[in-house]
Amino acid sequence: MLAVAALFGCGASLLAQPPKPPAKPPITEEQEPTIKVDVDVVNLFFSVRDRKGGYIGNLTKDDFQVTEDGKQQEIRFFSKETDLPLTLGLLVDVSRSMESLLEIERSASNRFFERVLRQKDMAFLISFGSDSELLQDSTNSTSLLKKALDELRISGGVTGVITPSTLPSTPRGTVLYDAVYLAAREKLRHEVGRKAMIIISDGMDMGSRVKLQEAIDEAHRADAIIYGILYEDPRYVMMGGSGSGTLKRMAEDTGGRMFRIDRRESLDQIYDQIQQELRSQYTLAYTPTNTARDGGFRKVEIKVKNNKDARVQARKGYFASKE
Repeated sequence: MLAVAALFGCGASLLAQPPKPPAKPPITEEQEPTIKVDVDVVNLFFSVRDRKGGYIGNLTKDDFQVTEDGKQQEIRFFSKETDLPLTLGLLVDVSRSMESLLEIERSASNRFFERVLRQKDMAFLISFGSDSELLQDSTNSTSLLKKALDELRISGGVTGVITPSTLPSTPRGTVLYDAVYLAAREKLRHEVGRKAMIIISDGMDMGSRVKLQEAIDEAHRADAIIYGILYEDPRYVMMGGSGSGTLKRMAEDTGGRMFRIDRRESLDQIYDQIQQELRSQYTLAYTPTNTARDGGFRKVEIKVKNNKDARVQARKGYFASKE
């Protein structure tokens, strides 16, 4: 794997200079990279809530059942500890449609980092508009993260209010999928412990080199949970309608949730919910009965025994990578 610094150069676009591993052709949208991951043990981080949305935190190993592709698996490790190291990536949409929220994003994100980061935790910050930039590499320093938040600037997009009559035929894009793909592949895949991405965006993508499913697949390979925070400025009428479906799909496929900023719920309140959830997770591990490393996707399901009201929030599976 290329050094991350080669991809995330200071002030450089993430996609301006694609990585070129020695003796290998560059990765294109049509060519999926070979990924080597040890699947001898499958680790799952998840939370459980009741019908009213309250967290259920008193369950034990014997309360759960895990299946992989419909076949029951033996749980070999179980814990409800909340102090496992956390690597957190904050991805902030800085396209023109997010202009009115930028100052709120700075202040609320700074407070969130101050509250959520503990001694063994790390966080990084990426902005994305017409390109993507790593504003701060993984760090435990809230002062460095604050400095990076202060560097958020609107990037790309057209100026003024977008309407069907003023939308240009070839608008500059918002590379949401690329940002998620590269954050997962270059920043999270080789980390251990709990890993999560928080995306603040209107969910619209124009111009990414990778597709939505490719971004989701890479998050699966990194074992990363995605939390989507939807912000839509009603002044901007985007082609294709709302991006809520995109953020919801990313979140639910990886074991996270989608939130919406509106008059009833502020960004600070949403951050409080995410913080609570990150500290209310269970973890379990099992050795899969299917030992084939064929690169296929294994569908995983966790259920709570004898409790129909319990709702498990977990990623939908993993890739059994080829050797």
